[in-house]
Amino acid sequence: MGSLVGQFVLPPNNGYKIWEDPSFIKWRKRDAHVPMHCHESVEGSLRYWYERNKVNLLVSNEAVWDDDAVAKALDCAAYWVKDLPFVKSLSGSWKFFLASSPSHAPVEFYNSSFEDSSWASIPVPSNWQMHGFDRPIYTNVVYPFPFNPPKVPEDNPTGCYRTYFYLPKEWEGRRIFLHFEAVDSAFFAWVNGHPTGYRRPLASKYEKLISFTVSQDSRLPAEFEITEFCHPCGSDQKNCLAVQVMRWSDGSYLEDQDHWWLSGIHRDVHLLAKPKVEVKIDNSAMNLENTVETGSWFKMAEDKFIANFTIEAEIFDMGSWYAGVGHDNLLSTNVAHLQLTSSVDYHLGFIGYQLKGTLQTPKLWSAEQPNLYTLVITLKDASGHIVDCESCQVGIRQITKGPKQLLVNGQPVMVRGVNRHEHHPRLGKTNLEPCMVQDLVLMKQNNINAVRNSHYPQHQRWYELCDLFGMYMIDEANIETHGFHLSSNVKHPTGEPSWASSMLDRVIGMVERDKNHACIISWSLGNEASYGPNHAALAGYVRGKDSTRFVHYEGGGARTSSTDTVCPMYMRVWDIVKIAEDPAEPRPLILCEYSHAMGNSNGNIHEYWEAIDSTFGLQGGFIWEWVDQGLLKEGKDGNKHWAYGGDFGDTPNDLNFCLNGLIWPDRTPHPALHEVKFVYQPIKVSIEEGIIKITNTHFFDTTEALTFHWMMHGDGCELGSGILNPPTIEPQKSFSLKCDAGPWYDQWCKSDATEIFLTITATLSCSTRWAEAGHIVSSTQVLLPVKQEAISHIIEAKHAAFFTEVLDDAIEVKNGNLWEIRFNKQTGAIESWKVDGVLVMCKGIVPCFWRAPTDNDKGGEAQSYISKWKNAKLNNLTFTTESCTVLNVSDNLVKIAVVYLGMPNVSEKDLSQSDTFLFKVDLTYSIYGSGDVILECHVKPNSNLSPLPRVGIEFHLDKSMELVKWYGRGPFECYPDRKAAAHVGVYEQDVSSMHVPYIVPGECSGRADVRWVTFQNKDGLGIYASMYGGSPPMQMNASYYGTAELERATHNEELVKRENIEVHLDHKHMGVGGDDSWTPCVHEKYIVPAVPYSFSIRLYPVTAAASASFIYKSQLQKN
Repeated sequence: MGSLVGQFVLPPNNGYKIWEDPSFIKWRKRDAHVPMHCHESVEGSLRYWYERNKVNLLVSNEAVWDDDAVAKALDCAAYWVKDLPFVKSLSGSWKFFLASSPSHAPVEFYNSSFEDSSWASIPVPSNWQMHGFDRPIYTNVVYPFPFNPPKVPEDNPTGCYRTYFYLPKEWEGRRIFLHFEAVDSAFFAWVNGHPTGYRRPLASKYEKLISFTVSQDSRLPAEFEITEFCHPCGSDQKNCLAVQVMRWSDGSYLEDQDHWWLSGIHRDVHLLAKPKVEVKIDNSAMNLENTVETGSWFKMAEDKFIANFTIEAEIFDMGSWYAGVGHDNLLSTNVAHLQLTSSVDYHLGFIGYQLKGTLQTPKLWSAEQPNLYTLVITLKDASGHIVDCESCQVGIRQITKGPKQLLVNGQPVMVRGVNRHEHHPRLGKTNLEPCMVQDLVLMKQNNINAVRNSHYPQHQRWYELCDLFGMYMIDEANIETHGFHLSSNVKHPTGEPSWASSMLDRVIGMVERDKNHACIISWSLGNEASYGPNHAALAGYVRGKDSTRFVHYEGGGARTSSTDTVCPMYMRVWDIVKIAEDPAEPRPLILCEYSHAMGNSNGNIHEYWEAIDSTFGLQGGFIWEWVDQGLLKEGKDGNKHWAYGGDFGDTPNDLNFCLNGLIWPDRTPHPALHEVKFVYQPIKVSIEEGIIKITNTHFFDTTEALTFHWMMHGDGCELGSGILNPPTIEPQKSFSLKCDAGPWYDQWCKSDATEIFLTITATLSCSTRWAEAGHIVSSTQVLLPVKQEAISHIIEAKHAAFFTEVLDDAIEVKNGNLWEIRFNKQTGAIESWKVDGVLVMCKGIVPCFWRAPTDNDKGGEAQSYISKWKNAKLNNLTFTTESCTVLNVSDNLVKIAVVYLGMPNVSEKDLSQSDTFLFKVDLTYSIYGSGDVILECHVKPNSNLSPLPRVGIEFHLDKSMELVKWYGRGPFECYPDRKAAAHVGVYEQDVSSMHVPYIVPGECSGRADVRWVTFQNKDGLGIYASMYGGSPPMQMNASYYGTAELERATHNEELVKRENIEVHLDHKHMGVGGDDSWTPCVHEKYIVPAVPYSFSIRLYPVTAAASASFIYKSQLQKN
């Protein structure tokens, strides 16, 4: 040891720091291995897994996302070691001091006698930034410190931790191991003042030399033997554990992932007690020939202990544990016994031993059917006493390659995935079991069957839960060097031998820890770390170590020799189809990232899945990403809100680029998650030539566990519903039914509706681990042919007379106390519209072509939509009234024509540059005695304009008109390129609940394909609006937050409600996009070109007695 210490302890002035040496990554750290559980008996092992696997939907209800999570994290730490007699959790309240740098850490704070009473306390596990120390930093690409690899700043926040523990008497004679699940970034550890590895500089004093524990890789365990440093088991002398954690190290250069930079002991700390001779489940493999192999190979020259010890292994069927067996008779579920047999390892070239056995008719594991067994291995001495006992969950499944296919148990399963960071809005990177379960429950409920661990190995319990719930997984090494591409003059780690060992150690650590999990179908070499010889070495290791899984790596163009799948990110639909159709490419294409879910996004995703479902060689992908990475931060109002980059004073930062999730930080779903559930749904329904086809796209499940329902609506009104009883549909098979043979036929024939929609829904017949009975798995709406075609009915001037008065400054039209409309003669806009004496409309109607920019609108710098819109001054238009003319006045019809010119609102000195208008808009109001107002709108934009955000009208309603009812798509927010999941129907909400509180405000709350809408107060008074004549359905939006306010605010909590309701009825509205968020990527069919448009809208005053459906039908007539 002395020579090793001397090798690293150099003179104090030479500047050498171990945490800046990429070739020195660990010392005294044990080799990576699968998690150990240290059971005392087979029965104890089975009871442990029996209790551990009683996890379901109810557990997810215990998830907490606020301050209560701090205490919950300690509860989870205790729960995870429950019923493990030889594992002790050290998680709890530790003493803590934050130094400005390693050199400023308190001198010899690791000594047992050090006085720490003045130090603060901090919970472990945690990130210290989440407890008031230092600050979180969010960056996507750039490193948050001066880029000078492998050097890190002298200003390097350093956390000093201290805690105490006792060793139980029952552990006497056993080896003691100190186990850190994960620490960010690099750390030293001491027990009772004794270093257990690494080296720590002693401020400016170097009076003595010490050795120390060192470990890097902030997402994998570090384990050290500390037996010789501890007080005897059963002693009343307490042991002191001291840990020093540096925020930055050379390892930070390999961890430049797109997430928050947070530091500290963020996963659990354990003590393990193992016998001097121990058993370890080094590898378990079960193949489809029903052969089970497990254990390590032993060289003949080194197996003398076999004469004194016996190794036994058994497999137990977990599936029967909760079906009546109960915890008292777990041993009876034994289904296989494994024998120690000698074998030849032709790869290593020696004769050794393995445990082998046969399992008759095994139940295979897949995401659809996550069947698991429990493997228990015991080590007994010559007297037959159990010396050691280890166990793990085992899934029997096979991953193989086919032409352009990844096969699970011989089937080309479809990857319906998401990327998932470990993120808790209060805890940062610390995990809670209920929160992980809630993630899985939400994923399963929304038809997600795969997860990519972006971009590092995650908490070991996550893997157990994915095995249990059924989730395909890409397990990813903690390697990302994204920021290197900003500095081409610096040599990249992937080509440098000095970084090779560090990169390989991270891959080895991942594979060795996680290799026994059935859920993992592919290993990933990391993310956005370029490509070079080091990656080739990593791929070579993984393939040599584990040939039973795929290798994934996107770097270098996603098609290098180091990846078994073509795995691009954000590639366009047409380009992935080209690759799939390339006969020279034998690998399947699985998008490692696609459909960037930043704010109001995920447009076009249905087009990806139309291509994936119909193109051989396309096998799915992983949406970026699962959760908005917002952190809780107290605002000026004293309440806590979601914060993003820069909100903590962190520089550099990448603002809100951490908010890319399908769900909010507290796991509330974004509206886009409905669209994901729809395109991912396993039961597909289509109609063609009068035949309804129901397809089961599962690869293993039949439809036996599903109940099918049908419901039919005509013009938004329910016509009938019931149970549909198709025969059981086998995997990858279909059932067809003629429309006129369905149970809905009679109602369909009798209906005189102009639109008839049939909705077929598949629900769970029984409760599962992740959902209750009745949960909707799939739901599809199809349009049935109508028996009679309808044509638009033109309203005629033959209704009740009314009074019209043309004043100097206004035009008033009214019908007694029923309704009254007042136009401003100068502006041509409605100043007020009253119904039964109550103010309904307080401002309007004016043309509108602008929307509050979304995150996707902002992407692309000079080429972004917002840049082009602002360059054209679309955000600063003024509509001047060229004319306002009363065309016709009679007892039952008034026509008013208004011509608007849309011009940039520029200063007087810039008027010469604005000699042409951007829009000319002709509005014609036809006001009838019935109260009908038919608005005809003709828009002529300047032909030089770029595509427009919207083409429609805007008006303002009194704030009391808060009850919104519409016939269109819903009930949730939807847009022209994200509406497949939104069924057409009649829905009702209040204006406040329609608002979608994206953390960064922008265009939101729209509803697509609206036929009619009413806005009413609590007494039923209000206004009706609908498409009219040959105009198509509208895009509708109503909000207390105006467009300008949504554009102004940078956080949702900053929004200020206006005193009225801003309503938009759009003839055309541009899609939200979502292929990515840094280029203008709305697909062509959802673009709104600057060309002439004409459309008509019908407005009508309504009372409580009025029926919107009846009003709508009055403008339609049968052929």
